[in-house]
Amino acid sequence: MRRHAAFFLSCLLAFTAGHMFNYTVIMYLQEAVGSDLLSGVGFGLAFGSSLVFGWFAGVLCDRVPPHRVIHAAQALFVAGLTCLWWAQSWASAESRVAWVLGGAFLGGLGWSFAGPARLTTLGQIVRPDELRLSTILFNLQVLVGFGLAPLIIGLVRSRAGWGAVIAVAASGFVVASLLLARLRTHASTVGMRASVLTDIHEGFRAVIADPLLAQLMLAAVLAYAMTGPLQILLPKLAREVLHLTELQRGAYLGLLALSLIAGGVSALTLARRVHHGLVMYSGIAVGGMLFALLSRITQAKVSTIALAGVGVAGGMVISLVVAGIQVRAPLKLRGRVMSMYSITSQVVPALSGVAAGALVNAVGVHLAIELSGVALTALVALAAWRMTRLRHYSGK
Repeated sequence: MRRHAAFFLSCLLAFTAGHMFNYTVIMYLQEAVGSDLLSGVGFGLAFGSSLVFGWFAGVLCDRVPPHRVIHAAQALFVAGLTCLWWAQSWASAESRVAWVLGGAFLGGLGWSFAGPARLTTLGQIVRPDELRLSTILFNLQVLVGFGLAPLIIGLVRSRAGWGAVIAVAASGFVVASLLLARLRTHASTVGMRASVLTDIHEGFRAVIADPLLAQLMLAAVLAYAMTGPLQILLPKLAREVLHLTELQRGAYLGLLALSLIAGGVSALTLARRVHHGLVMYSGIAVGGMLFALLSRITQAKVSTIALAGVGVAGGMVISLVVAGIQVRAPLKLRGRVMSMYSITSQVVPALSGVAAGALVNAVGVHLAIELSGVALTALVALAAWRMTRLRHYSGK
């Protein structure tokens, strides 16, 4: 895998910069504009656009060389960051929100295309026997980027302000593209082409025709269903239940990112030694039960251990799931299949986060956390009973 070091470094830089983009949109609208509602809209534009555009992204990644799609996606991010810079430096108070939301939309387009393009590219540049571990390593770059982004924003912003944060993120995308300057890929489909809708339907048919691939997709839905409640409910748990100080809350929430990374590293280390189907089911179930227990734990140290368990289980499960989908995806349809996974990874957290927000407003943080964890565990038990192909999936 060393011969692909430039690709993986490019992934790390791009995903770190991408998560910096998301955090900047949310935090800027909360702090500079003073609107939680607009910050939610901004996050929806920056991370939910793939629900609309991700399907076309998968078709495009099969019709043209996917490395070109990567460069185009990163150009969209830079254009979005330019809008944020204009809003910060030059826009009037009346037009600032429009510039930020416009930038968020461009970043959302970038996210829609970046994930499928990079996963499709990975499937072309590595050998078949390397694909599983390479995909787990790829997912590790995503997790590390997620953890690094807020740390870099905090460090840069404390010394130089929002303008420098935007410049650092833009530089990350530029360097990420330069690292891929010599990379060459090819289109998977050649000759006569059907309509975009027909190509999308073909991707769906391919997933449905392979029971294991379909069940891996459903496992991805279950795994990502926990991330929304975690992001929405953990800050309230830290403040209202554990009564942590601001510094302690930051460390508590940062632990989630670190434990997700630890789970990704565990998956990379143990991928050849564990039964993948059993690990997926047990990992989601254990994560759900530990999350439910967080509602009953009032001691910060014990809560920290339980949260670390949730993160490690989630990071390991997500890494094994995406690797399984990548390996099972038909070569000529890889862009479309991986776009379905990318849409799941972005849209499911947003939808489950909205549901968690409604739940906590209705029943309070204690019961919301408990119900979320128990519901996920029950769904996993039902899935383990019904989805027999995944239950017997060894990963070999």
